[in-house]
Amino acid sequence: MIHPRRGVVPPRAVLPAGILIACLAAWAPLAGQEEIAFTGASVLDPGASGAVANATVIVRDGRIVSVEAGGEAPPGARVIDLGGRYLVPGLIDAHVHIGDLGAARRALLSGVTTARSMGSGFFADVGLRELFRRGAFAGPEILAAGYHVRPRPAEGLFLDEPALSDLFGRDVRGPEALGRVAAAMLDRGVDFIKVNATERAGLPETDPRKPFYTEAELAALVTAASGGGVPVAAHAHGDRGGRAAVAAGVRSIEHGTYLREETLRLMGERGTFLVPTIAVVSDLTRPGGDYDDPVLEVRGRHMLPRVRETAAAAHALGVPVVAATDTGYGAESVLRMSHELIELVGIGMSEIDAIRAATTVAAELLGVEERTGRVAAGFEADLLVLDRNPLEDIGQYQDVLFVMSDGIVALDRLDFRADEIGGRRVP
Repeated sequence: MIHPRRGVVPPRAVLPAGILIACLAAWAPLAGQEEIAFTGASVLDPGASGAVANATVIVRDGRIVSVEAGGEAPPGARVIDLGGRYLVPGLIDAHVHIGDLGAARRALLSGVTTARSMGSGFFADVGLRELFRRGAFAGPEILAAGYHVRPRPAEGLFLDEPALSDLFGRDVRGPEALGRVAAAMLDRGVDFIKVNATERAGLPETDPRKPFYTEAELAALVTAASGGGVPVAAHAHGDRGGRAAVAAGVRSIEHGTYLREETLRLMGERGTFLVPTIAVVSDLTRPGGDYDDPVLEVRGRHMLPRVRETAAAAHALGVPVVAATDTGYGAESVLRMSHELIELVGIGMSEIDAIRAATTVAAELLGVEERTGRVAAGFEADLLVLDRNPLEDIGQYQDVLFVMSDGIVALDRLDFRADEIGGRRVP
């Protein structure tokens, strides 16, 4: 199958029946796209310098057709007058754990139009990606990684891939075993493979500094993945595991809390991306939220200044830093991309560099920089509207007024009609 904007759909990307039923119940098929003209827009394109005032942006068939200062809307187009508000690219959340349609919609309504799944049971992220490609719902577009590759994979992997049954109940180690797991992921059509190079931080009984795999094992996994045209992302808090992953050739380090300067310099030399997920570590330090455990609260208090320090040092050394939440966008989740942008500005990044970390730089990490992450002609119409200039106040991303994904309007809070005041019709 060829999608008009996404290209060839992998034949093995099987959608679980439960997700399909939920989709049919919760989402109506998307209607034909109308031509839309945004007028009076202050356009902020992270791929260019400065903002363009009083611009007209034309969207047709899911793509941006033109961006012109002082331009006019074409006849018959739906006109959306922004009155000077800021039109910016949709956010790219490069590390999520979205596993159902409700979570996907919450991410979208917060301004996320593209997301890289970094772990999802039963290949739900692959199913969500395929629903989006087939036009069943209005984003966000999901890039899928399936299951974590780790010494003890989730039991669901063996339910989905019973051919790996001889690995069930024992540590998955060594090039041969890692290669088999990678092959199973590739057969499911994943876009990335995620490996845990160290233990997690979000479980009380784990030590996030502890490495899992040797450089040789990680290199074997990278080789197996690259044979299928897929990059590897490595979860790594500790420096030993992180350095081994960088030396093995992974495309990104997720978290990187305790990385040393030598490892950061190696990342700069190799073009390895850092996805620090600072806001989720901040969440560890507070009761409630995505995490709520006294042991993790103590751990978070130590980790938070370290991950901030690491991210600041990485940016200063020229390591490409990417914004992400590491949340599942669950009904109880309090984390959003706006919180990570605020953190990035807090460690010394400029507002425009923080925005690029969530748009153009993130798009480069994901390999989609030629089609999303900018407000420019030829790019997908993944667009947000903010009330005020985020270059003066990055906190504007906490209050997204309008969301468009691939030309489909998902949220419009720009101007409530008079007959809707107070939730009732006015005579």
